[in-house]
Amino acid sequence: MSGFMDKLTDVLGSFANKINNLRYIMVIKNAFSALIPVIITGAFGTLFSAMVFDAENGLAQINALRFLEQLKPIASAVSYVTLSFLTIYAVFLIGIELAKLNKINGVFPGILAVMSYLSVNPTTYELVNNDTTVLVENVLAKQYTDTKGLFLGMFVAIISVELYSWLGKREGLKIKMPDTVPSNVSASFSALFPTIITVAVIASAGFAIKAITGQYAYDIIYNIVQRPLESVVQGLPGILILMLVAQVFWVIGIHGNQMVKPIREPLLLAAIAVNTEAFQAGKEIPNIITMPFWDMYMSMGGSGVTIGLLVAILLVGKRDDMREITKLSLAPGIFNINEPVIFGMPIMLNPILAIPFIITPLVTGTIGYFATSLGFAAKAVVMVPWPMPPIVNAYLATAGDIGAVITQAVCIVVAILIYLPFVKISNKESR
Repeated sequence: MSGFMDKLTDVLGSFANKINNLRYIMVIKNAFSALIPVIITGAFGTLFSAMVFDAENGLAQINALRFLEQLKPIASAVSYVTLSFLTIYAVFLIGIELAKLNKINGVFPGILAVMSYLSVNPTTYELVNNDTTVLVENVLAKQYTDTKGLFLGMFVAIISVELYSWLGKREGLKIKMPDTVPSNVSASFSALFPTIITVAVIASAGFAIKAITGQYAYDIIYNIVQRPLESVVQGLPGILILMLVAQVFWVIGIHGNQMVKPIREPLLLAAIAVNTEAFQAGKEIPNIITMPFWDMYMSMGGSGVTIGLLVAILLVGKRDDMREITKLSLAPGIFNINEPVIFGMPIMLNPILAIPFIITPLVTGTIGYFATSLGFAAKAVVMVPWPMPPIVNAYLATAGDIGAVITQAVCIVVAILIYLPFVKISNKESR
């Protein structure tokens, strides 16, 4: 059995290293990590709009605080400039991150990526008004800047920056300036031809796609790639498989969340951004599974819902080493940091504790999904920072829904019950 586990660890470890070292995976992970403050800022704009400035449900309903309603446009503006331009920010950051790998410094590659992305999207919009269609020119429709354009944006950013980097190495395209010219001016002129060629090639590709297929690149990528992936992750089996993969990697000592991050982040962050916008506009909330859903129901206390393990050890644990580690892990565990538990208990390569560590988030995620789909718990509408403690994060993420708080509490109790028998088995094991 030990030989099999060693072989499995080697195989999965080698696979994980190859995946993590893929340049585009690294770029996407870094870019979306940098985007999280943008999403949280927009989400809190929505939270304040609903819970403070709203005259029906927020503090503004109190007569003495009625003046707060006049401040609601501030929160709306914060939500708009963050969530409605998420694709633009992602394209910019991906361009910069990829340029770094290509040994190009500065922010210009991010600007180039944005220019290239905008060049493949239409700047006209058909507005229907009283059964009359009016063609509005020189505008950029919202679907090209919000989360619907994410996958096309990622593709274009990568292609454009790679092309720009390659062209930049061609000596024949560099404009040589006299030594008396400042270095920053000389560098700008050296980038001139690579920039012109890159944007022209990307714009021509966009034009050719529209001419040949009758559809814009956005329509093709969104309908063939992004929408099907969103549908998979929005289904319970899809999110459970994603969590299962993460947990298996954790068990062999590899950061599981980092392994699934390139798939998880674009889709789940986009899902919460859509929910936030719908909530802000007073529309029906579309998505059950979002980044806060992952945190609220599948990662309380950290990966594996180890808050359940800590409580179980306090209740029935008899081993001094486990109880000492639990005491040290309680404070970070409240803020969903559980590396001390995973590597100190340890859960990694521990055949007893690895079983509930893998199973528990699948069970609690299923409970959270059905509670939400049945309407008992509200869908998340606010992107809450992941270190936010359990119960508090459920309340804030759902803009004050008690059903979500109760559901999360039930999930924690279930996690404790799942871990209890395995802790009792561990009591019989020597360190």
